[in-house]
Amino acid sequence: MFHRLFRRKSKELPTEQKGQQQQQRQQQQTQSETAKNVQERQQQPLQSNVKASANAIPATASGSLQINLQNQSSSSSMYAYITGSAIDRNNAVFLLRSDGRTPYYPSSPKSTGSPLGADCAIPLGAPGNTVQAVIPRLAGGRIWFSVDQKLTFLLNPGPNGGSPGLVEPSIFNQADPNINIQFGFCEFTFNQAELFANISYVDFVSGVPIALTLTETSGKQLHIGGMGPDGLNQVCQGLEAQSAKDGRRWKELIVRRNGQNLRALSPNSGILLHPDWFETYWTDYVNQVYSKFDTQPLTVNTQASYGNVQGDVNAQVLTFPNGVTFAKPSARDIFSCSTGPFATSANTPEKNAIIPRLSAAFNRSTLLLTNEIPNGTSANEYYTNPTTNHYSRIVHAANVDGLGYAFPYDDVTPDGGVPQEGAVNSFTPALWTVTVGGRNAYKG
Repeated sequence: MFHRLFRRKSKELPTEQKGQQQQQRQQQQTQSETAKNVQERQQQPLQSNVKASANAIPATASGSLQINLQNQSSSSSMYAYITGSAIDRNNAVFLLRSDGRTPYYPSSPKSTGSPLGADCAIPLGAPGNTVQAVIPRLAGGRIWFSVDQKLTFLLNPGPNGGSPGLVEPSIFNQADPNINIQFGFCEFTFNQAELFANISYVDFVSGVPIALTLTETSGKQLHIGGMGPDGLNQVCQGLEAQSAKDGRRWKELIVRRNGQNLRALSPNSGILLHPDWFETYWTDYVNQVYSKFDTQPLTVNTQASYGNVQGDVNAQVLTFPNGVTFAKPSARDIFSCSTGPFATSANTPEKNAIIPRLSAAFNRSTLLLTNEIPNGTSANEYYTNPTTNHYSRIVHAANVDGLGYAFPYDDVTPDGGVPQEGAVNSFTPALWTVTVGGRNAYKG
């Protein structure tokens, strides 16, 4: 388990930095308000019948990866965008042009909120069509999808004329040109060692369900099923039902346009927009947890070199050896996994190893069930307390295989347990198929 977490964090989207990255993205995105829309160009969809070969050279060795983008929606106006940092070009900003083959490395613009200098909207064509794309090694990659309308990506000047800042579509900035567009994304890193990819619901659930299938050079396939075409509506119904049950703001996480569900925000995203939301939600549960461990120890398996560490509550502070302490977390701290006592620091490596396990235990509400985390419970016990991250519970239930990142540390897994994060990874990738629309969603 530790190695899987460590690999992911060292190369893609470190979960201990997600809060900081999210804030940086929001700050960058707010600069797009006065920028012009990207010029729209019509493209014919690309056809592909290429399949992975059992004798293929691993993409990690060749330096390029074939991605099959498959439209399993009901729309003929589905677009894909691929972004990331080009590893072999000093992490330069990368986008793939609309032909699905040609890299675009934008230069630094003179002004904030400048349009791209190339069309990067890859048309997926009619329902059932597959488009082939090829990418170089990328870190922090995303494949974005939008339905019926193209997305707007903008550029900000880079430091000293260097690689520019890419302004991505935002769900937080009401002035963002993409705010009313139905869009979603998956995350990945493709480097010299492996391909790692996951479905992300950490910020929101969209109406463009995504599924991942990774074919290795041996022919073996790894699959994450995602949601069906009605996944967003299922999530929204679950949030409404939970609000009716406990009177909390779950239903207010639903964003609608023209009477239709556009997206469902995570509670962390909701709090970023409305800081008073869920303000007292966790108070009683946190008090119960701290009262419990005032009289008995909590053992955390760090799944790292620190092994098992044991702590208890002293003067309302959860205290571990070597000066590691956790004050009572707020709702924002729990949902974000990155603020207050869950903020990481380069100077506290042992605490950094405890934070994922402890914050995951709060989100899954397992701390009153066991004295050992994460190994004291299994997935069927997650979210069983009335006070829990119901967004995460509902999102997992809406996926055909129950898998997908629903909060930043959803990759925390008991030793020998079933990973919940909805990821595929391989040291010998040959073909990565990313399906959008959910019409053929199936459990792998």
